Amino acid sequence: MEKENKKAKRRWVRRLKNKFRLVILNDETYEERFSFRLSRLNVFIAVGITAIILIVLTIFLIAFTPLREYIPGYTDVTLSRRVNMLLQKTDSLERITKQKNNYLLHIKSIIDGKEIFADTSGGIDKAIPVDYENITYSRSLEDSLLREEFENETSYDLYYNENEEQEFVQNARSNFTFFTPLKGIITSDFDAAQQHYGIDIVSKKNEAVKAALDGTVLFSDWTVETGHIIAIQHPGSFISVYKHNSALLKKQGNFVKAGEAIAIVGESGELSTGAHLHFELWNNGNPVDPKEYIAF
Repeated sequence: MEKENKKAKRRWVRRLKNKFRLVILNDETYEERFSFRLSRLNVFIAVGITAIILIVLTIFLIAFTPLREYIPGYTDVTLSRRVNMLLQKTDSLERITKQKNNYLLHIKSIIDGKEIFADTSGGIDKAIPVDYENITYSRSLEDSLLREEFENETSYDLYYNENEEQEFVQNARSNFTFFTPLKGIITSDFDAAQQHYGIDIVSKKNEAVKAALDGTVLFSDWTVETGHIIAIQHPGSFISVYKHNSALLKKQGNFVKAGEAIAIVGESGELSTGAHLHFELWNNGNPVDPKEYIAF
């Protein structure tokens, strides 16, 4: 029995592999036009692959196109968006209705000569009655002198004085942990008198420039003088600026973490004399020496 079963399997396999020729002839002249060599196995494989492709395409059409809304059990693809719009309109209409009702209640109270307790803003249904006739207001002499003294001291003071600035620097050092934007050699220091509002750092080629602190990218673009620039707004009114990069890795509006790569060091821009990073740190609109905050 086993031998017969093996022979039957072999015959079945041979039948699958048997070659056939499909010939297309001209019906009038019997001239051969096309011919194909086929086997049962090849036909089964071709039909199976075609069926799988058709099934996959059908699934993709149903899952990722609006055609799925025609399949029983699927909802309209725009239903969620329309529901949200209707909810917003309903909330707006409810607020407007409350405001109009309170406004009409106001008018009715005025006509009847009654006290007004309703709030026309619609945010508070029952406001606490206020005795406007007994409200008293008086400004003391000490308060007036203090206001005048403060206004005179700060009317033209756009910057910190020396004591305040030193105190703020100490607080910034203790409250913020700055990350070194680039490891390298400092070739030019901060010099506000020479209008050099940052430091120049020379490093290896294609080194990554990293964010000094968490923040949001304010500017990320190309300028003629300083090439690829990226500027980041940080907490505590700090802004860090990175110039002369060869490529920028972040776009305007991106949030970055301290130590995250934001650019590649380079020598772009007309004012660049070689591959380096020009790094600036600003606080409350004033340039500060980055070495006072960051250990290079």
